[in-house]
Amino acid sequence: MTDIAATDQRLAGKRMIIAVLAALTAFLAYSSVYAYRKPFTVATFDGLRFWNISYQTLLIISQVVGYMLSKFYGIRFISELRSLGRFRTGMILTGSAWICLLLFALLPAPWGMLPMFINGFLLGFMWGVIFSYLEGRRTTDFMGAVMAVSFIFAGGFTRTVAKWLMVEWNVAENWMPFFTGLVFIIPLIFFLSMLERIPPPDDDDRRERTVRVPMTSADRKKFLKQFGAGLIISSVTYLFLTVMRDIRDNYMANIWNELGYGSDYSVFTRTETNTSLLVLLIMGMLVLIRKNIRAFSFVHVVILAGFLIAGISSALFINGMMNGATWMQLVSLGLYMGYIPFNCIFFERLIATFRVAGNVGFLIYFADAFGYLGSVTVMLAKEFIRLQLNWSEFYSYGVVIGSLMGIAGVLFSYRYFRGRYHHSKA
Repeated sequence: MTDIAATDQRLAGKRMIIAVLAALTAFLAYSSVYAYRKPFTVATFDGLRFWNISYQTLLIISQVVGYMLSKFYGIRFISELRSLGRFRTGMILTGSAWICLLLFALLPAPWGMLPMFINGFLLGFMWGVIFSYLEGRRTTDFMGAVMAVSFIFAGGFTRTVAKWLMVEWNVAENWMPFFTGLVFIIPLIFFLSMLERIPPPDDDDRRERTVRVPMTSADRKKFLKQFGAGLIISSVTYLFLTVMRDIRDNYMANIWNELGYGSDYSVFTRTETNTSLLVLLIMGMLVLIRKNIRAFSFVHVVILAGFLIAGISSALFINGMMNGATWMQLVSLGLYMGYIPFNCIFFERLIATFRVAGNVGFLIYFADAFGYLGSVTVMLAKEFIRLQLNWSEFYSYGVVIGSLMGIAGVLFSYRYFRGRYHHSKA
């Protein structure tokens, strides 16, 4: 018995080492991918306007539209993704996206919108490709949370690199995205290749979290028939998170400029790193909850708390009761407490709770598609309605409204899925 216990302990230790290394690899891989997507937003292209819209906004919208369309196509592409050929797929997607940044540097404005659109479409598949290495394991909550905080850390870190290139090396705004990608090309290749070395889920993983398989069109229709109402309300809730997160992410430089931090290029990494650590600590607690329905319920609580933090801090900022730097830190914490679970834990535990034969990619891309559609709509609305608000004002009011809608959505989702679970056990 002692030998058996010692063997089990060694296996558990080995699994944890694999989980930590896999999580860090996925984190660094997706952080490297971010270098080809977000750094261009550091450039404001002051004075450039076309069709009475700023060039910066036109570029952001172009990329987000491409990203959104990839999510709609990814509902099928990622849900049917097989394990063979993932490294090659990842390299083709990111390599082509980097070539788009070279074309962006060479083409005069406003033609840079076209390569930025293609860049967004190509990179929109990368989350699903990388997360497919991690799902369906008892440690997926931990690994997914580590990978997902790359949204926060990488957004700040890659922008810091981009700003550094502009400030210290006098790299022009149009060339900065390409050279930022050059800095990250070797790390990208290395970490994508390391993902291929992650062992597949073992028997215990499959027993607790179900086998993850590609989903056919019939499988997707069956899932929507079973859980359509819950998936739709969850996607609407996620839509508000995506809109608030995406506007903050794309116009972070503008907001910090308005708050008086325009020349401080370290502010991106400093504030986003703090948020990353706090969110990772919260998400990591889910690994301790083995029963899927309990973890699924706790995820709802975390998302609800995130909406409350973001909404209340924004209301205080609007009323002059909180300074801009504290507001940006708290709103970031609140939004990512909601956004990250949807990208790595919410759907993972949903599949495990209801023993669905499928994969997380389908559900994430279904929600993401409509989330980015909402993001594009809001950005266009601000430009065409001509609201007399700067980005910090527009964003703070938007977060209050989005948080109220999100709270209602989370409460409905919790009641719906708890009801379905108890009905299935009756």
